[in-house]
Amino acid sequence: MAKFGKWIGGGLGWAFGGPIGAIIGFILGSAIDSIQVLPTKGNATHSGDFTVSLLVLAAAVMKADGKLLKSELNFIRDFFSKQFGQVKTDQQMQMFKEILKQEIPVQQVCLQIKHNMDISSRLQLLHFLFGIAAADGEIHPNEINVIQTIARYLGITQADYQSIHAMFEKTTDASLYTILEISPDATDDEVKKAYRKMAIKYHPDKVGHLGEDYQNAAKEKFQQLNAAYEEIKKRRGIV
Repeated sequence: MAKFGKWIGGGLGWAFGGPIGAIIGFILGSAIDSIQVLPTKGNATHSGDFTVSLLVLAAAVMKADGKLLKSELNFIRDFFSKQFGQVKTDQQMQMFKEILKQEIPVQQVCLQIKHNMDISSRLQLLHFLFGIAAADGEIHPNEINVIQTIARYLGITQADYQSIHAMFEKTTDASLYTILEISPDATDDEVKKAYRKMAIKYHPDKVGHLGEDYQNAAKEKFQQLNAAYEEIKKRRGIV
């Protein structure tokens, strides 16, 4: 497994310890001694920490329905390929297939992530997990249960969970307002205020510390928020 070392060694900080580190260390085996982990300041989250966290949690979600679907694997491959290029993607996918063979201690992994990762990055993780679950055109109830459990362990509020979940549901009046974390009986001023609040929360700059690749990927969530707001304005006739 030494072929993983070069990729994973350049970006791991806090993720190399705890249950996540145990999972990766098991995969790497003897290659673990040759990995050079970059020092981190405090509990700073780096791109490598985020990537490994995403792969581990994605494995937990994909295994939830008892099926490993090609569409879900393709979603992950396409995502990484778009962000990081083919060479790095091939390495990440090899790592991911090894992670899929292991039992994932979801609670322990999530608590490690919660302790070290800022809320904006955790919200982005949740968005990616829903994208993976929805890759085959529908989200299995078991996947919903796992993602909801993950969100709870990650310290994500129910309102934030429902907001991101609504981005992957069929567009309805209810889902549009859920994305903005308000009720359909909110006033026009409340709608505008809610949008401004959510725009700050979901702005791609919030995950800028993860690197340009993940910042660009975060634009999808921001665009979904904007689309919901524009549709509400259209239906209400808000100028």
